[in-house]
Amino acid sequence: MSNSIKIAAGLSGVRVGRDRRRHPSLWTGIAQRPGLARGLFILTLFAIWEAAARAFGDPLFVASPTQVMAALPALAFTPGLPSALATTAGELLLAFSISLFFGFWIGLLLGRSSLARRGLMPIVIMLYALPQITIIPIFMMSFGIGPASKVAYGVTHGIFPIILTVASGMRNLKPVLLASSLSMGATHWKVLRHVLFPHAITTLFSGMRLGMNAALLGVILAELYASKNGVGYFAQKFAVNFDPKMLFGLIAVVAVIAILMNEGLRRLETRMNRWRSA
Repeated sequence: MSNSIKIAAGLSGVRVGRDRRRHPSLWTGIAQRPGLARGLFILTLFAIWEAAARAFGDPLFVASPTQVMAALPALAFTPGLPSALATTAGELLLAFSISLFFGFWIGLLLGRSSLARRGLMPIVIMLYALPQITIIPIFMMSFGIGPASKVAYGVTHGIFPIILTVASGMRNLKPVLLASSLSMGATHWKVLRHVLFPHAITTLFSGMRLGMNAALLGVILAELYASKNGVGYFAQKFAVNFDPKMLFGLIAVVAVIAILMNEGLRRLETRMNRWRSA
């Protein structure tokens, strides 16, 4: 009798386990859908923000998400703002391009040359650790308050993540791959194209995403300090006029642009990394 009870209990446990696998819990279903989980998390944050802004926020300093959304049409028709976004985008693109070009080659040099690494890496780390906000006046005095100072200051933010990540990727390259390619008669250009660059892709794109965000920060900071145009100029203007709806709307537009740029880099990285799974 006891054996039959145990068998029945075991069969019922199997049925319960199968039922749970067939009908997963709500949290399990959300965990299996990362996009849904991110969406719910963002909606929860917006709900908390909305409730807190309406209950405790001062309308001179804080705007709720619904107020920001309602202000977006007015933001789009603000005189001079579309050209300011274009100006900041152009400065960012130029600053990032310069950072990427010089950052890649300097990182390659530091990663492959022990002499350069011992001599230059401490200087690079020291410059990276320097509080960049303290040297904005130097760039303004050297390049003026036009786009040149914004591009130069953006480069000082965007170049160091690229240098350090590329140098780290080069240090992790297996020496046997380099020795084998040279022993088979590969030229330095072929070694760079077929050995060094493919193995640096992952770290390079990590540095590019960090450098893109840092360059954007540098450009906007320089525009906040002294500028006649650009996103930073309008952000300061909205803040001085105590217009949080327009300010938060502008921040939201810049955040969306940054997210789209990072997503574009991620997709490009996935496309260029297909050889690893081949």
